[in-house]
Amino acid sequence: MTLTLVQAWSRAKARLEAAGLPGPVIDARLLVEAAAEATRTDIVTDPYRALTEAQETRLDDYLARRERREPVSHILGRKGFWKIMLSVTPDVLTPRPDTETVVEYVLRDFPEHAAWRILDLGVGSGAILLAILAERPAAKGLGVDISEEALAVARDNAAALGLANRVALLRSDWSAGLEANAFDVVVSNPPYIASEVIETLEPEVRDHEPRVALEGGADGLAHYRILAPEILRVLKPGGRFAVEIGYDQKDAVEALFREAGAVFVRTIRDLGDRDRVVTGEKKTLETAA
Repeated sequence: MTLTLVQAWSRAKARLEAAGLPGPVIDARLLVEAAAEATRTDIVTDPYRALTEAQETRLDDYLARRERREPVSHILGRKGFWKIMLSVTPDVLTPRPDTETVVEYVLRDFPEHAAWRILDLGVGSGAILLAILAERPAAKGLGVDISEEALAVARDNAAALGLANRVALLRSDWSAGLEANAFDVVVSNPPYIASEVIETLEPEVRDHEPRVALEGGADGLAHYRILAPEILRVLKPGGRFAVEIGYDQKDAVEALFREAGAVFVRTIRDLGDRDRVVTGEKKTLETAA
């Protein structure tokens, strides 16, 4: 029997629910839309449109992969973040809404036509850097990552968004080799999960996302110990930073940045009311004096 859009969505939801998967309603809709080459509007306004045999086969494959806990972003090869759509592969973290807190903070006081230089340490898919540049046409950015595969994903995303002429991408170990006092803004979503916690994560993360982008050492703070003094080194006087943290790392990460010389250090909470982003500034010349 040929499935209609509404039947496909209903059956997909039931199948994912039976598998005990989180978020079955949204996942089912996204997979049906992709498999049937339909939109959310199509499901509402043309619910009895029939799927072709090829579309039904594709949907069955998508659902089987999701039942094996493969992330929807990997199945579809894309993920929305802030106001942009990004290509996503197993070589990068899937962008998450929590990380949009970094973008929101940076854009808040970022003049639209300011020709600022932005550095994204651990650029991954390019999510943070490209979301900012998409809204600030005079800004330019540098994205750094240790993974050449991740840089390839970021490069493709920059090109797809028409931002390639304002983005440079560099393979490096954090800020090694970058000049001092060079950037107006530094952002980062570093690996911050303690090593022993990795195996307790959801399969979508544990089994499908790059370990190098997750693991933060024995206490989850290994990369912040490197980043705090380095971020202060490469920032211009008066420049700002925003780094994502784990829900229980506020005090430790704030202390690391204060010890490195940052001022106005504080933590911003995300939409789930969890500590999410540590922010601060490099002293101005007047402040330093």
